[in-house]
Amino acid sequence: MQSAPKSLRLQIVIAGRVNAGKSSFLNLVSGQQAAIVSDIAGTTTDVVEKAQELPPLGPILWLDTAGFADNSALGDKRMEKTVAAFDRADIVLLVCQGDKIEAPEQQIIELAAAHKTPLIKIYNQADRFPITADDGIKVNSADLSSRDRVLNELKAELIKICPEDYLNAQPLVGDLAPEHSTVVMLIPLDYEAPKGRLIMPQVQAIRDCLDHNQSIIAVKENDYTAVLQNLKTPPALVICDSQIVDTMVKLTPPDVKCTTFSILMARFKGDLPKMIKGAKMIDELQNGDKVLIAESCTHHAMEDDIGRVKIPNWLKKKTGKELVIDHVSGCDFPNNLHEYKLVIQCGGCTINRREILSRIYKCEQAGVAITNYGVCISALKGVLARVIEPFDLND
Repeated sequence: MQSAPKSLRLQIVIAGRVNAGKSSFLNLVSGQQAAIVSDIAGTTTDVVEKAQELPPLGPILWLDTAGFADNSALGDKRMEKTVAAFDRADIVLLVCQGDKIEAPEQQIIELAAAHKTPLIKIYNQADRFPITADDGIKVNSADLSSRDRVLNELKAELIKICPEDYLNAQPLVGDLAPEHSTVVMLIPLDYEAPKGRLIMPQVQAIRDCLDHNQSIIAVKENDYTAVLQNLKTPPALVICDSQIVDTMVKLTPPDVKCTTFSILMARFKGDLPKMIKGAKMIDELQNGDKVLIAESCTHHAMEDDIGRVKIPNWLKKKTGKELVIDHVSGCDFPNNLHEYKLVIQCGGCTINRREILSRIYKCEQAGVAITNYGVCISALKGVLARVIEPFDLND
Protein backbone atom coordinates (compact mmCIF):
# COMPACT_ATOMS: atom_id res chain seq x y z
CA MET A 1 0.00 0.00 0.00
CA GLN A 2 2.71 2.48 0.96
CA SER A 3 4.46 1.90 -2.37
CA ALA A 4 1.41 2.88 -4.44
CA PRO A 5 2.33 6.09 -6.34
CA LYS A 6 0.46 9.22 -5.25
CA SER A 7 -0.63 9.70 -8.84
CA LEU A 8 -2.64 6.45 -8.74
CA ARG A 9 -4.34 7.10 -5.39
CA LEU A 10 -7.85 8.47 -4.92
CA GLN A 11 -7.08 12.03 -3.79
CA ILE A 12 -9.49 13.51 -1.26
CA VAL A 13 -9.28 17.18 -0.27
CA ILE A 14 -10.38 18.10 3.24
CA ALA A 15 -11.57 21.72 3.15
CA GLY A 16 -13.35 24.09 5.49
CA ARG A 17 -13.10 27.39 7.30
CA VAL A 18 -10.31 27.99 9.84
CA ASN A 19 -10.84 26.05 13.07
CA ALA A 20 -13.57 23.86 11.59
CA GLY A 21 -11.62 20.82 12.76
CA LYS A 22 -10.21 19.61 9.44
CA SER A 23 -6.95 18.34 10.92
CA SER A 24 -8.78 16.69 13.82
CA PHE A 25 -11.01 14.94 11.30
CA LEU A 26 -7.96 13.72 9.34
CA ASN A 27 -6.41 12.37 12.54
CA LEU A 28 -9.66 10.60 13.39
CA VAL A 29 -10.14 8.83 10.05
CA SER A 30 -6.43 8.02 9.58
CA GLY A 31 -6.09 6.72 13.13
CA GLN A 32 -2.86 8.70 13.51
CA GLN A 33 -1.63 12.15 14.48
CA ALA A 34 -1.16 12.96 10.79
CA ALA A 35 -1.71 16.71 11.24
CA ILE A 36 -0.96 19.21 14.00
CA VAL A 37 -4.09 20.23 15.89
CA SER A 38 -4.43 23.54 17.75
CA ASP A 39 -7.08 26.07 18.73
CA ILE A 40 -4.94 28.73 17.04
CA ALA A 41 -6.47 29.74 13.72
CA GLY A 42 -4.29 28.96 10.70
CA THR A 43 -2.32 26.10 12.28
CA THR A 44 -2.38 24.23 8.96
CA THR A 45 -0.32 26.49 6.69
CA ASP A 46 0.24 24.23 3.67
CA VAL A 47 -1.34 21.12 2.18
CA VAL A 48 -0.67 18.12 4.45
CA GLU A 49 -0.64 14.79 2.61
CA LYS A 50 -1.43 11.47 4.29
CA ALA A 51 -1.50 8.15 2.45
CA GLN A 52 -3.84 5.45 3.68
CA GLU A 53 -5.35 2.14 2.56
CA LEU A 54 -9.14 2.38 2.74
CA PRO A 55 -10.82 -0.89 1.73
CA PRO A 56 -12.69 -1.44 -0.53
CA LEU A 57 -11.56 1.76 -2.30
CA GLY A 58 -7.88 0.88 -2.02
CA PRO A 59 -5.01 3.38 -1.72
CA ILE A 60 -6.08 6.96 -1.09
CA LEU A 61 -4.34 10.26 -0.36
CA TRP A 62 -5.83 12.73 2.12
CA LEU A 63 -5.04 16.40 1.40
CA ASP A 64 -5.59 18.49 4.52
CA THR A 65 -5.72 22.15 3.47
CA ALA A 66 -5.37 25.56 5.09
CA GLY A 67 -8.66 27.06 6.21
CA PHE A 68 -10.89 29.43 4.27
CA ALA A 69 -11.64 32.86 5.80
CA ASP A 70 -8.06 33.14 7.04
CA ASN A 71 -7.50 36.83 7.77
CA SER A 72 -3.88 36.45 8.87
CA ALA A 73 -0.95 38.10 7.11
CA LEU A 74 -0.23 34.95 5.11
CA GLY A 75 -3.87 34.08 4.49
CA ASP A 76 -3.78 34.86 0.77
CA LYS A 77 -0.65 32.76 0.21
CA ARG A 78 -2.17 29.85 2.10
CA MET A 79 -5.37 30.15 0.09
CA GLU A 80 -3.46 29.90 -3.19
CA LYS A 81 -2.15 26.48 -2.10
CA THR A 82 -5.57 25.38 -0.90
CA VAL A 83 -7.33 26.36 -4.14
CA ALA A 84 -4.58 24.66 -6.18
CA ALA A 85 -5.32 21.40 -4.33
CA PHE A 86 -8.79 21.37 -5.90
CA ASP A 87 -7.13 20.85 -9.29
CA ARG A 88 -6.13 17.34 -8.27
CA ALA A 89 -9.03 16.49 -5.96
CA ASP A 90 -11.12 13.46 -6.94
CA ILE A 91 -13.47 14.16 -4.02
CA VAL A 92 -13.88 17.10 -1.62
CA LEU A 93 -14.87 16.74 2.04
CA LEU A 94 -16.38 19.98 3.35
CA VAL A 95 -15.80 20.10 7.12
CA CYS A 96 -18.26 22.46 8.82
CA GLN A 97 -18.64 23.78 12.35
CA GLY A 98 -21.86 22.01 13.15
CA ASP A 99 -24.12 22.34 10.12
CA LYS A 100 -23.20 25.98 9.55
CA ILE A 101 -23.20 26.82 5.81
CA GLU A 102 -22.13 30.43 5.39
CA ALA A 103 -19.86 32.34 3.00
CA PRO A 104 -16.69 30.22 3.49
CA GLU A 105 -18.60 26.95 3.11
CA GLN A 106 -20.50 28.27 0.09
CA GLN A 107 -17.20 29.25 -1.52
CA ILE A 108 -15.95 25.68 -1.13
CA ILE A 109 -19.19 24.27 -2.56
CA GLU A 110 -18.90 26.56 -5.58
CA LEU A 111 -15.22 25.76 -6.05
CA ALA A 112 -15.93 22.03 -6.06
CA ALA A 113 -18.80 22.55 -8.50
CA ALA A 114 -16.56 24.58 -10.82
CA HIS A 115 -14.11 21.66 -10.87
CA LYS A 116 -17.00 19.18 -11.28
CA THR A 117 -15.71 17.41 -8.18
CA PRO A 118 -18.15 15.48 -5.97
CA LEU A 119 -18.48 16.82 -2.41
CA ILE A 120 -19.44 15.28 0.93
CA LYS A 121 -20.43 17.47 3.89
CA ILE A 122 -18.87 16.62 7.25
CA TYR A 123 -20.79 18.22 10.12
CA ASN A 124 -18.07 18.41 12.76
CA GLN A 125 -17.83 19.45 16.41
CA ALA A 126 -21.15 17.86 17.28
CA ASP A 127 -20.28 18.33 20.95
CA ARG A 128 -20.15 22.14 20.54
CA PHE A 129 -22.62 22.99 17.78
CA PRO A 130 -26.19 21.78 17.21
CA ILE A 131 -26.62 19.69 14.07
CA THR A 132 -30.07 19.44 12.55
CA ALA A 133 -29.15 18.80 8.90
CA ASP A 134 -30.33 15.46 7.53
CA ASP A 135 -27.58 15.05 4.93
CA GLY A 136 -23.82 14.58 5.28
CA ILE A 137 -21.98 12.84 8.11
CA LYS A 138 -22.23 13.99 11.72
CA VAL A 139 -18.90 13.85 13.53
CA ASN A 140 -17.23 14.79 16.78
CA SER A 141 -13.59 14.46 15.77
CA ALA A 142 -12.46 14.60 19.41
CA ASP A 143 -14.35 11.35 20.12
CA LEU A 144 -11.81 8.74 19.03
CA SER A 145 -14.20 5.93 19.95
CA SER A 146 -16.42 6.99 17.03
CA ARG A 147 -13.77 6.16 14.41
CA ASP A 148 -15.30 2.88 13.20
CA ARG A 149 -18.75 4.41 12.83
CA VAL A 150 -17.41 7.50 11.01
CA LEU A 151 -15.21 5.46 8.68
CA ASN A 152 -18.03 3.10 7.74
CA GLU A 153 -20.37 6.01 6.96
CA LEU A 154 -17.64 7.83 5.06
CA LYS A 155 -16.70 4.78 2.97
CA ALA A 156 -20.36 4.25 2.05
CA GLU A 157 -20.61 7.85 0.83
CA LEU A 158 -17.27 7.68 -1.01
CA ILE A 159 -18.34 4.56 -2.90
CA LYS A 160 -21.56 6.30 -3.98
CA ILE A 161 -19.80 9.30 -5.51
CA CYS A 162 -16.37 7.91 -6.40
CA PRO A 163 -15.49 8.95 -9.97
CA GLU A 164 -16.19 6.22 -12.50
CA ASP A 165 -12.74 6.57 -14.07
CA TYR A 166 -11.20 5.59 -10.73
CA LEU A 167 -13.40 2.56 -10.07
CA ASN A 168 -13.13 1.38 -13.69
CA ALA A 169 -9.80 2.79 -14.79
CA GLN A 170 -8.77 2.35 -18.41
CA PRO A 171 -5.77 0.03 -18.86
CA LEU A 172 -2.44 1.66 -19.58
CA VAL A 173 -1.41 -0.93 -22.18
CA GLY A 174 -3.42 -4.12 -21.70
CA ASP A 175 -6.24 -3.38 -24.13
CA LEU A 176 -3.84 -2.69 -27.02
CA ALA A 177 -2.62 -6.26 -27.46
CA PRO A 178 -4.29 -9.71 -27.17
CA GLU A 179 -3.86 -11.99 -24.17
CA HIS A 180 -0.76 -14.20 -24.31
CA SER A 181 0.83 -11.98 -26.97
CA THR A 182 4.28 -10.39 -26.73
CA VAL A 183 4.94 -6.72 -26.05
CA VAL A 184 8.44 -5.38 -26.67
CA MET A 185 9.60 -2.37 -24.66
CA LEU A 186 12.63 -0.33 -25.75
CA ILE A 187 14.16 1.16 -22.61
CA PRO A 188 17.27 3.33 -22.94
CA LEU A 189 19.67 3.12 -20.00
CA ASP A 190 21.30 6.51 -20.50
CA TYR A 191 22.63 8.83 -17.81
CA GLU A 192 19.11 10.19 -17.12
CA ALA A 193 17.85 6.73 -16.15
CA PRO A 194 17.74 6.18 -12.35
CA LYS A 195 20.55 3.87 -11.24
CA GLY A 196 19.31 0.33 -10.64
CA ARG A 197 15.69 1.24 -11.42
CA LEU A 198 13.25 1.93 -14.23
CA ILE A 199 11.17 5.10 -14.45
CA MET A 200 7.56 5.02 -13.33
CA PRO A 201 5.78 4.75 -16.74
CA GLN A 202 7.98 1.78 -17.67
CA VAL A 203 7.23 -0.01 -14.41
CA GLN A 204 3.50 0.70 -14.70
CA ALA A 205 3.44 -0.55 -18.31
CA ILE A 206 5.19 -3.79 -17.35
CA ARG A 207 2.74 -4.38 -14.50
CA ASP A 208 -0.28 -3.62 -16.69
CA CYS A 209 0.89 -6.12 -19.33
CA LEU A 210 1.31 -8.78 -16.64
CA ASP A 211 -2.19 -8.01 -15.33
CA HIS A 212 -3.52 -8.68 -18.86
CA ASN A 213 -1.59 -11.93 -19.32
CA GLN A 214 0.87 -10.55 -21.85
CA SER A 215 4.56 -11.38 -22.12
CA ILE A 216 7.10 -8.57 -22.02
CA ILE A 217 10.53 -8.32 -23.58
CA ALA A 218 12.46 -5.35 -22.24
CA VAL A 219 15.43 -4.41 -24.40
CA LYS A 220 17.88 -1.58 -25.00
CA GLU A 221 17.55 0.09 -28.37
CA ASN A 222 20.80 -1.33 -29.75
CA ASP A 223 19.49 -4.90 -29.24
CA TYR A 224 16.03 -4.27 -30.74
CA THR A 225 16.82 -5.60 -34.23
CA ALA A 226 18.24 -8.83 -32.83
CA VAL A 227 15.11 -9.37 -30.71
CA LEU A 228 12.86 -8.94 -33.75
CA GLN A 229 14.93 -11.43 -35.72
CA ASN A 230 14.84 -14.00 -32.90
CA LEU A 231 11.08 -13.89 -32.40
CA LYS A 232 9.15 -16.63 -34.21
CA THR A 233 6.04 -14.43 -34.18
CA PRO A 234 6.18 -10.63 -34.52
CA PRO A 235 5.29 -8.73 -31.34
CA ALA A 236 1.73 -7.48 -30.95
CA LEU A 237 2.99 -4.09 -29.79
CA VAL A 238 6.26 -2.20 -29.43
CA ILE A 239 6.66 0.65 -26.92
CA CYS A 240 9.67 2.94 -26.70
CA ASP A 241 11.00 5.98 -24.93
CA SER A 242 9.99 9.12 -26.85
CA GLN A 243 13.58 10.19 -27.39
CA ILE A 244 14.24 7.22 -29.70
CA VAL A 245 10.83 7.14 -31.38
CA ASP A 246 12.21 7.87 -34.86
CA THR A 247 14.72 5.01 -34.58
CA MET A 248 12.04 2.63 -33.30
CA VAL A 249 9.66 3.50 -36.14
CA LYS A 250 12.40 3.02 -38.72
CA LEU A 251 13.24 -0.46 -37.41
CA THR A 252 9.69 -1.68 -36.73
CA PRO A 253 7.92 -3.64 -39.49
CA PRO A 254 4.94 -1.66 -40.88
CA ASP A 255 2.44 -4.32 -39.82
CA VAL A 256 3.55 -4.16 -36.15
CA LYS A 257 1.81 -1.60 -33.94
CA CYS A 258 4.08 0.76 -32.03
CA THR A 259 3.86 3.76 -29.74
CA THR A 260 5.68 5.49 -26.86
CA PHE A 261 5.39 5.37 -23.08
CA SER A 262 4.50 9.07 -22.97
CA ILE A 263 1.72 8.69 -25.52
CA LEU A 264 0.33 5.85 -23.41
CA MET A 265 0.35 8.27 -20.46
CA ALA A 266 -1.44 10.91 -22.54
CA ARG A 267 -4.33 8.49 -22.99
CA PHE A 268 -4.20 7.05 -19.46
CA LYS A 269 -3.90 10.35 -17.59
CA GLY A 270 -5.46 12.89 -19.93
CA ASP A 271 -7.18 13.22 -23.30
CA LEU A 272 -5.11 11.84 -26.18
CA PRO A 273 -7.21 13.32 -29.03
CA LYS A 274 -6.87 16.81 -27.53
CA MET A 275 -3.13 16.32 -27.09
CA ILE A 276 -2.86 15.31 -30.75
CA LYS A 277 -4.90 18.32 -31.81
CA GLY A 278 -2.70 20.57 -29.67
CA ALA A 279 0.45 19.36 -31.42
CA LYS A 280 -0.78 20.93 -34.66
CA MET A 281 0.05 24.32 -33.16
CA ILE A 282 3.76 23.49 -33.60
CA ASP A 283 3.50 24.26 -37.32
CA GLU A 284 1.82 27.61 -36.61
CA LEU A 285 4.39 29.02 -34.18
CA GLN A 286 5.92 32.37 -35.11
CA ASN A 287 8.89 34.43 -33.94
CA GLY A 288 8.36 35.65 -30.38
CA ASP A 289 5.60 33.17 -29.53
CA LYS A 290 5.68 31.85 -25.98
CA VAL A 291 5.69 28.13 -25.22
CA LEU A 292 5.25 26.71 -21.72
CA ILE A 293 6.84 23.38 -20.80
CA ALA A 294 5.22 21.88 -17.69
CA GLU A 295 7.11 19.17 -15.80
CA SER A 296 5.08 17.57 -13.05
CA CYS A 297 8.04 16.17 -11.15
CA THR A 298 10.82 18.24 -9.59
CA HIS A 299 13.88 16.27 -10.67
CA HIS A 300 17.27 17.92 -10.97
CA ALA A 301 17.69 18.92 -14.63
CA MET A 302 20.69 17.30 -16.33
CA GLU A 303 22.78 19.00 -19.02
CA ASP A 304 20.78 17.24 -21.76
CA ASP A 305 17.40 17.30 -19.98
CA ILE A 306 14.43 16.31 -22.12
CA GLY A 307 12.16 19.19 -21.09
CA ARG A 308 14.69 21.98 -20.61
CA VAL A 309 17.14 21.22 -23.40
CA LYS A 310 16.04 18.64 -25.96
CA ILE A 311 12.43 19.68 -26.62
CA PRO A 312 13.33 23.40 -26.87
CA ASN A 313 16.12 22.56 -29.33
CA TRP A 314 13.89 20.30 -31.41
CA LEU A 315 11.16 22.93 -31.44
CA LYS A 316 13.48 25.65 -32.71
CA LYS A 317 14.99 23.31 -35.31
CA LYS A 318 11.56 22.20 -36.57
CA THR A 319 9.97 25.65 -36.69
CA GLY A 320 13.02 27.75 -37.54
CA LYS A 321 11.56 30.40 -35.23
CA GLU A 322 12.89 32.29 -32.22
CA LEU A 323 10.57 31.15 -29.46
CA VAL A 324 10.25 32.24 -25.84
CA ILE A 325 10.18 29.05 -23.78
CA ASP A 326 9.20 29.05 -20.10
CA HIS A 327 9.25 26.15 -17.64
CA VAL A 328 7.24 25.24 -14.54
CA SER A 329 7.59 22.15 -12.37
CA GLY A 330 5.71 20.23 -9.70
CA CYS A 331 2.16 21.36 -9.02
CA ASP A 332 2.84 24.90 -10.27
CA PHE A 333 0.72 25.98 -13.24
CA PRO A 334 0.52 29.67 -14.15
CA ASN A 335 -2.56 31.88 -14.25
CA ASN A 336 -1.34 33.80 -17.34
CA LEU A 337 -1.96 30.94 -19.79
CA HIS A 338 -3.45 33.33 -22.34
CA GLU A 339 0.08 34.63 -23.00
CA TYR A 340 1.16 31.29 -24.48
CA LYS A 341 0.59 29.74 -27.88
CA LEU A 342 1.34 26.20 -26.75
CA VAL A 343 1.65 24.25 -23.50
CA ILE A 344 3.70 21.03 -23.54
CA GLN A 345 2.84 18.87 -20.54
CA CYS A 346 5.11 16.01 -19.48
CA GLY A 347 3.73 12.47 -19.24
CA GLY A 348 2.35 13.31 -15.79
CA CYS A 349 3.39 10.08 -14.10
CA THR A 350 3.72 11.81 -10.71
CA ILE A 351 0.30 13.54 -10.71
CA ASN A 352 -3.19 12.14 -11.03
CA ARG A 353 -5.57 12.18 -13.98
CA ARG A 354 -7.78 14.81 -12.37
CA GLU A 355 -4.92 17.33 -12.36
CA ILE A 356 -3.97 16.63 -15.99
CA LEU A 357 -7.61 17.07 -17.04
CA SER A 358 -7.76 20.27 -15.01
CA ARG A 359 -4.74 21.62 -16.90
CA ILE A 360 -6.32 20.70 -20.23
CA TYR A 361 -9.53 22.49 -19.18
CA LYS A 362 -7.63 25.61 -18.10
CA CYS A 363 -5.83 25.73 -21.44
CA GLU A 364 -9.13 25.36 -23.30
CA GLN A 365 -10.62 28.21 -21.28
CA ALA A 366 -7.60 30.37 -22.13
CA GLY A 367 -7.70 29.41 -25.82
CA VAL A 368 -4.25 27.79 -25.65
CA ALA A 369 -3.22 24.57 -27.40
CA ILE A 370 -1.89 21.80 -25.13
CA THR A 371 0.00 18.63 -25.98
CA ASN A 372 2.34 16.30 -24.10
CA TYR A 373 5.96 15.25 -24.39
CA GLY A 374 5.34 12.02 -26.30
CA VAL A 375 2.90 13.50 -28.80
CA CYS A 376 5.05 16.60 -29.26
CA ILE A 377 8.31 14.69 -29.80
CA SER A 378 6.67 12.29 -32.26
CA ALA A 379 5.28 15.25 -34.20
CA LEU A 380 8.67 16.99 -34.19
CA LYS A 381 10.31 13.82 -35.53
CA GLY A 382 7.63 13.32 -38.21
CA VAL A 383 6.29 9.97 -36.95
CA LEU A 384 3.14 10.96 -35.05
CA ALA A 385 0.73 9.30 -37.49
CA ARG A 386 2.59 6.00 -37.09
CA VAL A 387 2.65 5.91 -33.29
CA ILE A 388 -1.03 6.73 -32.78
CA GLU A 389 -2.17 3.85 -35.01
CA PRO A 390 -2.74 1.49 -32.03
CA PHE A 391 -5.48 3.71 -30.60
CA ASP A 392 -9.16 4.01 -31.47
CA LEU A 393 -9.40 7.78 -31.40
CA ASN A 394 -13.15 7.70 -32.08
CA ASP A 395 -13.92 6.32 -28.60
